[in-house]
Amino acid sequence: MTRRAWFNCFSGISGDMALGALLDAGADVDEVRTLVDRLPIDGWTLQAEPVLRCGLAGTKVQVGVTETTVYRTAANILAMINEATLPDRVARRARSVFGALAEVEGRLHDRPPAQVHFHEVGALDSIVDVIGTCAALEVLDVDEVWSSSVATGQGMVRSAHGLIPIPAPATVGLLAGAPTHGTNVAHELTTPTGAALLAALATGWGALPPLVVEVTGYGAGDRELEGRPNLTQVVVGTATDEVIGGPGSGQPLTRLDVNVDDATGETLAHAVAECLAAGAWDAWVTPIVMKKGRPAHVVSALCDPAAVATVAGVLTAETGSLGVRAHGVERWATVRTMHEVEIDGYTVAIKVSAGRAKAEHDDAARVARATGRPLREVVSLAEEAWRRSSGIERSGLVPPPDGEPA
Repeated sequence: MTRRAWFNCFSGISGDMALGALLDAGADVDEVRTLVDRLPIDGWTLQAEPVLRCGLAGTKVQVGVTETTVYRTAANILAMINEATLPDRVARRARSVFGALAEVEGRLHDRPPAQVHFHEVGALDSIVDVIGTCAALEVLDVDEVWSSSVATGQGMVRSAHGLIPIPAPATVGLLAGAPTHGTNVAHELTTPTGAALLAALATGWGALPPLVVEVTGYGAGDRELEGRPNLTQVVVGTATDEVIGGPGSGQPLTRLDVNVDDATGETLAHAVAECLAAGAWDAWVTPIVMKKGRPAHVVSALCDPAAVATVAGVLTAETGSLGVRAHGVERWATVRTMHEVEIDGYTVAIKVSAGRAKAEHDDAARVARATGRPLREVVSLAEEAWRRSSGIERSGLVPPPDGEPA
């Protein structure tokens, strides 16, 4: 069964808050320390202590370091991870996080990703936060990471380059395509490290996904915030959408529909994208003919009942429709697992179900942009890499490439 961890980022997320939440949810701090200690670095300590934020109990992570300011490149950190004898999934997740950071920082500073100099994120405490979070996910045996909409603050924050706006440019770049929302809090609620963890590891966004809740935890930020708990919540449990049954036993969802006859194609496409960003499981457009022969479209969104109000609001706001219809439906999801392969040093997620393996489009598009390869070539290489690594080609279930003996 698939185990999921859902981060509820109602007050944002940082590296230490993500790690603190997982420790609070039951990841053993000694096991996490042992895994982090495999890195070829020393001069750090990791402590976890209980705290209160607006009356809610959580865990505050304190990473102590002895080094002075050290600027490491992405290549330095990836070499560190490769040198350590980390469990495979911990290493892959850590490489994905720093790879995502390098790609965004490279675009911001017009440098190749491997040559990007990390400043705050390259500091020893941030490295411990990232590796520690990946280690804690492994200790809790988490297969999939999900996230809510991510809260951000406002104002300015000091960095190695001077004052920069909140949310930081790297944070905005990393959260491209993810649901986010601003607040009036004059504080950096979501840091680049926290954003990178979600950008690299999250396989789903929105409301709490279908799961049987087992444990929950809260990771605390450094300071008290007026009017809100400075915490990141994590909920860990077993996925329930892998169970396939008959009528009445499926996953209950709500289908929302609006009819529009005065929207452009661009508006319709934007409405679909915004529904997905608001937490809909799926969204689509269907051409119809309305009364008096008017050509029109139905914009539909499939969402959890808890997300109906949010998604319905997006539908009316983006399409200008005067009403929304709702229908209760059930979904029987096919059992699937998530795997990862590397193409040209970049990670691509592969979704595997019975008789099919499919590369995740967003990952493949990211690699295509970074490498200059055509998207279809990246997809083909990724799916072939998964078949090779899983031994399916050699089992005879999938024919080998042309010219290669079976």
